Amino acid sequence: MLTAIIDYESGNLHSAEKAFQRMARELDAGEVVVTSDAEVVARADRLVLPGDGAFPACAAELRGHKGIYDAMVEAVEQKGRPFLGICVGMQLMATKGHEYIETDGLGWVAGDVVKIEPSDSALKVPHMGWNNLVLESEHPVFDGVASGDHTYFVHSYHFRVTDPAQRLAYVEYGQEVTAVIGRDTMVGMQFHPEKSQDVGLRMIGNFLNWTP
Repeated sequence: MLTAIIDYESGNLHSAEKAFQRMARELDAGEVVVTSDAEVVARADRLVLPGDGAFPACAAELRGHKGIYDAMVEAVEQKGRPFLGICVGMQLMATKGHEYIETDGLGWVAGDVVKIEPSDSALKVPHMGWNNLVLESEHPVFDGVASGDHTYFVHSYHFRVTDPAQRLAYVEYGQEVTAVIGRDTMVGMQFHPEKSQDVGLRMIGNFLNWTP
């Protein structure tokens, strides 16, 4: 089994690489590589798309790496390979992003990425730090995870899904802020599982063992 963490020059991947490799060793879940090689992306058994920064810049970088982009789209859309988007990597799964300028996403989960607007003016944006998950649906990535568990967030925009059934978890931050989305062989996490200690590592391990 090969898990490819896609490197499209939009974020420091060191902590993600270490967390995924650790859980792959513990669970005997195969090899984890960080790659910018389209051939590796094409033959990987599961894919991880991280992302840090602004939606338009990440979308442009991803599409600018045409070989990687095409291989990823084929693997997910045609081959049904398990896919995990993290932070902006999750947001890119949307129909459109509205950060600075309207930008097309991958369109894999219908919805828009919009600015967080807490009802309490004392709550600052970006939403940064630990927050309690509220699980809304059962999903294999939640095995051993419960509502109230903490995960680590750093973001100013969040995913507003069109179909409520595709929002799997949220957190309260002056409004309901989407934390996890999913459908079919795809799942996305707004928080950073690699920085979310035991809960995050458990979810990484669950993804590595997920066989949709």
